[in-house]
Amino acid sequence: MFEGIAVHQWLCWGALYLLAAGVVLSSETSRLCPQPCRCNTALLEVNCSVGQFTTVPNGLSKDTKLLNLTHNKIKTLVQQQFQTLTQLLDLDLSDNIMVIIEVEAFLGLQSLTTLRLARNRLKIIPVGVFAGLPKLTLLDISSNEILVFLDFTFRDLAALQFIKAAGNDFVFISNQAFTGLTSLQELHLNGCNLTAVPTEALTQLGNLRILHFHQLGLTTLPNYSFRHLERLKELVISHCPWLETLSGNSLFGLNLTSLTITHSKLSAVPYIPLHHLVYLVYLDLSFNPITYIQGSLLGDLLRLQELHLVGGSLLHIEIGAFRGLTHFRLLNVSRNLLTTLEIGAFHSVDTLLTLGLDNNPLACDCRLLWVVRRQLYLGFGGNPPTCTTSVQLQGWNFLDFSEAEVPGLLTCRQPRILNRKPQEMRVDQGHTVVFYCNAEGDPQPSVTWLNPLRKPLSPIGRIRALSNGSLEVRYAQPQDSGTYLCVASNAAGNNSLPVNLHVRAFPSSSKNSFRLKGWFAFPSASPGVDDSQKLPFDVKTLLIAATIGFLSFFSSVSVCFIFMFFWSKSKGQIKHTATIAYVPRSAMSSNKGGTGYMETGRFTMKLI
Repeated sequence: MFEGIAVHQWLCWGALYLLAAGVVLSSETSRLCPQPCRCNTALLEVNCSVGQFTTVPNGLSKDTKLLNLTHNKIKTLVQQQFQTLTQLLDLDLSDNIMVIIEVEAFLGLQSLTTLRLARNRLKIIPVGVFAGLPKLTLLDISSNEILVFLDFTFRDLAALQFIKAAGNDFVFISNQAFTGLTSLQELHLNGCNLTAVPTEALTQLGNLRILHFHQLGLTTLPNYSFRHLERLKELVISHCPWLETLSGNSLFGLNLTSLTITHSKLSAVPYIPLHHLVYLVYLDLSFNPITYIQGSLLGDLLRLQELHLVGGSLLHIEIGAFRGLTHFRLLNVSRNLLTTLEIGAFHSVDTLLTLGLDNNPLACDCRLLWVVRRQLYLGFGGNPPTCTTSVQLQGWNFLDFSEAEVPGLLTCRQPRILNRKPQEMRVDQGHTVVFYCNAEGDPQPSVTWLNPLRKPLSPIGRIRALSNGSLEVRYAQPQDSGTYLCVASNAAGNNSLPVNLHVRAFPSSSKNSFRLKGWFAFPSASPGVDDSQKLPFDVKTLLIAATIGFLSFFSSVSVCFIFMFFWSKSKGQIKHTATIAYVPRSAMSSNKGGTGYMETGRFTMKLI
């Protein structure tokens, strides 16, 4: 009896085991895994990377979600290559030797959202290759050898949001290449061989948010390069070895919040193209040979919070450079040639949170006291600034100084004008005058000249301040007379020296002089000069001028006559008669109410 029960139990357990084994076998059969691929049945992933495949392997499970075919030797994708993988979401064919993709190669991948074809050898993508991919959102074709984008290349990808196409050799992008990309948000392009920005093609991307251009082969970014991209928020232009300038309206029409122009040849901050970008928050001009940030020219960027200018050639950041930037919180000017950064460059340092000053030849003096005093509120990106050009403090991290040491170490010396002897010059009109003003101090003071109205003089013009600190007055005029002021200033204060100039006017001649009216009316040399002053002429000068004019006229008439004579001579045996006659002509004149005649003359010439 017990034996029967035992046999019965054994048979039941055996049936259950066979049933379970059948279920497992049927499940494994439905999820085929070609060798040497690695399959994850839980994630429905097939990894055939580094499998030495020359074609897409057969026998892939129909419910595969992720397929990795990277680092193989696949050269061609034929038509409807993946038609059975209707559930596939992610397909990675990067790092193969792919040269040809046939039209409708991906037909059937109706669920595919990500397609990667990076680092292959594609030169062209035929129209229709991407047919049958209604849900594709990311396409990576970077680092291939693609030369052109033809019209309607992406017309079947209405859901596509990201295209990565950097690292190619584009020479032409057709005007309709991006037609159909109504959902595209981000585009990465490489344009090292492009002779122009593909502006017309980009106008098809009305919803574009991010645009990255790498290796543009242009020296100047043309006007209206990105028109109709009103929704673009981030623009990156990098590694453009020939890009030197941006045209004034090159960024017109954009409402950017982030702009990056790096690894190029910009020698100055592009103030004019930037001024309308009132929503700009982030600006990166790193690795450009920019030498100065000028004062009061970035004030239109009301919302700017970050400025990066790393690895440039910055020599000086002027006072007021960031005036008007009330939200400014990060400045990174590492790896430049700055000797200092004065507090006056900022609208307010209270908003500043991060300051990159490392790898600059800093002179540690009173101009950097503000940095020491705000070090508790500032971050330095892990690279604190060090003293370089100060002899006593060379190599020191001045943030390590104690609060008691700082006032005695970071010092400045007020300017002192060396030669304070009174300078007074008396010269005749038309002479050139030079005043000298040399000053010393720590740091080296700058010298400014003020005119008698106490307005600064510029380095250009007839009256100009020279780069060596001197004042030059060329062709001095009486109205230039007055007291000029030399002002030497640095962070510790200023010093001034007045100089006097007296210019004597030409003496006027009382005998045999008269003034011409009408034809010879000259404007005054400068505002404030009496317009009644006229240039005097004497009788002797007038007679000489009239004689020279008469001789010139007579010479011209003679040349014409000789030319006509020889020309007529060549026409045959014709008798020629030339007559030159002096014909008197009378002119009416009035003298104290009477009437008289004054004989004048004229020459006439006849050629018969």
